[in-house]
Amino acid sequence: MKKLLSLAILFFLSCATLWASTPPVNPGSYTLVMEGFDWGPAASRVVLHQAQLGKDSSPLDFEVFVTRSTSLGEIPAAQAAGKRTVVYTYASDEKGNRVENGPHLTLVLAVSPVNPLGSGIQYLRMGNRASNVWIDYGVTVVHTKTGSTWNQETARIRPIVDEFDLNGTFTHQGTTLTYGAFSPKKITTKAPLIIWLHGGGEGGTDPTIALMGNKAFNYASPEIQTLFGEGAFVLAPQTPTFWMNAGEGMTRGQVNDIYNAAVIALIQDFITKNPMVDPTRVYVGGCSNGGYMSLKLILEHPSFFAAGYISALAYNNEFISDAQVQSLKQTPIWFVHAKDDSTTKAAETVLPLYDRMKKAGAKNVYLSLYDNVTDLTGFYGGKDFHYNGHWSWVYSHANVARTDKDGSPVLLNDRPVTIMEWTAAQKRKK
Repeated sequence: MKKLLSLAILFFLSCATLWASTPPVNPGSYTLVMEGFDWGPAASRVVLHQAQLGKDSSPLDFEVFVTRSTSLGEIPAAQAAGKRTVVYTYASDEKGNRVENGPHLTLVLAVSPVNPLGSGIQYLRMGNRASNVWIDYGVTVVHTKTGSTWNQETARIRPIVDEFDLNGTFTHQGTTLTYGAFSPKKITTKAPLIIWLHGGGEGGTDPTIALMGNKAFNYASPEIQTLFGEGAFVLAPQTPTFWMNAGEGMTRGQVNDIYNAAVIALIQDFITKNPMVDPTRVYVGGCSNGGYMSLKLILEHPSFFAAGYISALAYNNEFISDAQVQSLKQTPIWFVHAKDDSTTKAAETVLPLYDRMKKAGAKNVYLSLYDNVTDLTGFYGGKDFHYNGHWSWVYSHANVARTDKDGSPVLLNDRPVTIMEWTAAQKRKK
């Protein structure tokens, strides 16, 4: 009898354990916050809808499982599924804004440049080129004390990026470009236009990749917008392939590319359709492939742009003539580069070009030259953490580039300035 009773108790306990670990029949829904960081987008918060779990909910009470998949290519197994770490929880509204006694609960997730499980994109090789693409990012949240689960994404928030018009398309002589565009909300006078041209990994037909493949959307952030008075328009054109596409192969300036005519036509069309853009304050910048295209546009249209801000320049100096240097010196340009960039080597691109421009008499050209690209936040090792040396655009997007090639501060009216403070002050003669 005692043996039968013991077996019954064991059966009951095993069933109870199984019930506690089994998701409810009707799992809950959530909003995912996909935030942009220096290294790209990461799922940083999960807003659990109607999570009535009490004020004493602890991060330790939750387990977060994620899956990353795509039909476009193979994701390594270690990056395809796993657990995320919850670092904090708080009551909120449905968008993740803190609200006292809010009906929803937001989980703050740990993010890191070395944790691919947090990323909403994947760098994949497709055909003869590689690029960043959005992947299917699935989340299952389990509240371990109650067995409640949330696994249905009903909304996604992309801070700042969601303020862009992401549906722009423009066709010029058979070439179609997509683009994202930000417009300042309250302007009473004409405002500048900041143009950003993405790198080689952000081509395609979804401008959110061009904006979030790295932190390019930050030019629309309040911190940078305030430097431009009432604000500035931001235009982010996107090529379907890559800017240095020469039709057959890739150019570093030795032959013409196939996109520069369409890009300048898009810019001119945008200015025409947005009469509040100040045509004397149009600034063009880009990184790597986009750095090539930025310089190409300045070379082809020397009196159009008020200034350039170029990171990881991919235009080889050997293909720029002395006559072109004489033309370039008329346009204010601030270059950003890292000495350990093995993709666009400084000795072949920006260093000799900068020296030639200075020798030609350029009065308003600068080069912020870094030993390497480090963690600006201090969260992941600070100066001891090194990103890929090609990623010098991190310093431009964060608006922390401040020095010239010799390490001296760049001055404007005898005051040290950042790259975007300097950019905002440049104006082309009418």
